[in-house]
Amino acid sequence: MANTEKVVKLTKKDFYAAIKEFIVMSEETKVGNLDAEEVIAFIDKTVEQIENKAAKAKEKAAEKKNEGDELFNAVVEALTEELQTIDEITEAVVAATGDEEITKSKVTARLTKAVNADMARKEQVKGASGRKVMAYALKGEVVAEEVAE
Repeated sequence: MANTEKVVKLTKKDFYAAIKEFIVMSEETKVGNLDAEEVIAFIDKTVEQIENKAAKAKEKAAEKKNEGDELFNAVVEALTEELQTIDEITEAVVAATGDEEITKSKVTARLTKAVNADMARKEQVKGASGRKVMAYALKGEVVAEEVAE
């Protein structure tokens, strides 16, 4: 029969709490050549730093998620019923947001997300130079047309 015990991953915080508890329970005044109170103060300070770092990371992740959502909304707003190349959509998004740091790859990622969410469609079309390029439009009637590169 298989072992069904769940393995619990211990964190640094868990280890520090266990060490602190051991020191407090042992009622020793020295830990090695250090004062027990100094060790406990160090543990408390380190645990606080770990918690602050985790809180900042969580805050930054939430910020990035919201930033990404704003870009996704801007990309969807730039889409029309007519097919447009990624370059055209990128230009429209940069013009609408005023953010020069928006790259073609960021726009492409949001377009893929929109296609997967069934909000947009993509189609391979011939550009002005005769090269095949991907073009995107809002979900709706399919109108085949030549798109300028």
